[in-house]
Amino acid sequence: MADPVAHKGTLTFLIGGSRSGKSGHAETLVTAHPAPWSYIATAQAYDDEMRERIALHRSRRGEGWMTIDAPLDLAGAIEALPDGQPVLVDCLTLWLTNHMLAEHDVEAECRRLADVLSRPRGPWFVVSNEVGQGIVPDNALARRFRDAAGRLNQQVAAVAETVLLMVAGLPLKVK
Repeated sequence: MADPVAHKGTLTFLIGGSRSGKSGHAETLVTAHPAPWSYIATAQAYDDEMRERIALHRSRRGEGWMTIDAPLDLAGAIEALPDGQPVLVDCLTLWLTNHMLAEHDVEAECRRLADVLSRPRGPWFVVSNEVGQGIVPDNALARRFRDAAGRLNQQVAAVAETVLLMVAGLPLKVK
């Protein structure tokens, strides 16, 4: 019988503003573990600028990385990982955007994801944007997004072992 503790993992949640260094720091943390590493990407390339951003992220990763595109079924992609697999999920706010634009049940999807993340089976690192420190958006969709992102970030932070706030490329340990 397999040892149930053998595959106990950890969840590290990295949150911060745009260009705060979240992704780069998360990549450094993941690669401190033995390869292979999984990178679960949630972005969808709807325009040239987003294609360039995706290409930049891919160019930073070298040998040993396996990229999994999961713009919607992030929980399923994480559940499909082998036990012990180091993984980087980048990022929750793009995933949330995809669900909002598809008019899915965002609350149900967030609960499902938080449930999966509460049971890490390896060193898992999850990146998200902090969107609640600016001004109140001027339109209803942006306010719904800000509120949903804030609730999602709280759910993930609650189940994470470690929470890092990234500021100007520097990690500040919150939890």
